Amino acid sequence: MIVWLNGASGAGKSTAARHLLDLLPGSTLYDPGLVGSELRQMLPAARLEQAGGYQGLPSWRRLVVDTAAALLNEVPGPLITPMPLLRQEYRDEIFGGLASRRVSVRHVLLHAEETILRERAGLTDRTGNPAGDAAAQQWGRAHLESYEDALGWLKQDAHVIDTARLTPRETAERVAEAVRTGAGACDIVQTPEPTAETLAAGVLLFDDADRVLLVDPTYKPGWEFPGGVVEPGEPPARAGLREVTEELGIRLHSAPRLLVLDWEPPKPPGFGGLRMLFDGGRLAGEQIRDLLLPGPELRDWRFATEEEAADMLPPVRWNRLRWALRAREQGRPLNLEAGVPVG
Repeated sequence: MIVWLNGASGAGKSTAARHLLDLLPGSTLYDPGLVGSELRQMLPAARLEQAGGYQGLPSWRRLVVDTAAALLNEVPGPLITPMPLLRQEYRDEIFGGLASRRVSVRHVLLHAEETILRERAGLTDRTGNPAGDAAAQQWGRAHLESYEDALGWLKQDAHVIDTARLTPRETAERVAEAVRTGAGACDIVQTPEPTAETLAAGVLLFDDADRVLLVDPTYKPGWEFPGGVVEPGEPPARAGLREVTEELGIRLHSAPRLLVLDWEPPKPPGFGGLRMLFDGGRLAGEQIRDLLLPGPELRDWRFATEEEAADMLPPVRWNRLRWALRAREQGRPLNLEAGVPVG
């Protein structure tokens, strides 16, 4: 298990983490910032600037998961991780990766009001006047703005502890009690990491305006089509129907028509494989009204135009959707290799 202490700079994450080592038997401090520091030493400065810091590096997010899993093979756990994680897509990627490794996550938000955070972070003195140099002030303001922007989803996702009137020890005691009672548990779907090429089937569903239905997974960044990996021995079209029923509570009564078959090349750490998109047709009003989402797997759904989907989907899936919509217009399936039509 990993106890992820989230929050802004000055919320008391690091000091609470040290006290937690005494309160949770077998616990070990795990600081992903050390992984970031090593990447800073190895990567060109231009790459870090392009990524906006080490959290923006896909390699950092993968290594955070890999390192946590490796540590838990060496120590009994839990791992105590004091680290701000303010981008929801990064949370999805890291917590989803931990879930795929069968590492459970307790997500705890240590919160305090902005005036308290400013003082604790050294941005203001006790009288409320600015403190520190200009660079520190600029970084602090940007960090607190990011935190305020993230509070909406953080408070829904994590167990919240207000640290304003708590000592570090009292904060740690509250966290320990939350862990013992199961608070902050992230019940993310545990999709095993692939060990070879996979076959996946997605189903495009439309409303009366021909907007396509997209879903927001809790276990990976970016929006997605309803669908999933085809089980061994399972027909792909039937797999798509099964996934639509499991994910949305919708039963389609006829086999969907194939729109796109796309070979996705391996791109480490991914193995690639065949990706199929089917046309599930238009949904009736009552079907849309009765849409259900499994909380551990999907957090939201919406219909999107082709232009809106371009801002929601990762580039590979957006390209696949674009060709699927052309195939639907033409009434014939398209064969793609690495997103490019062939044949």
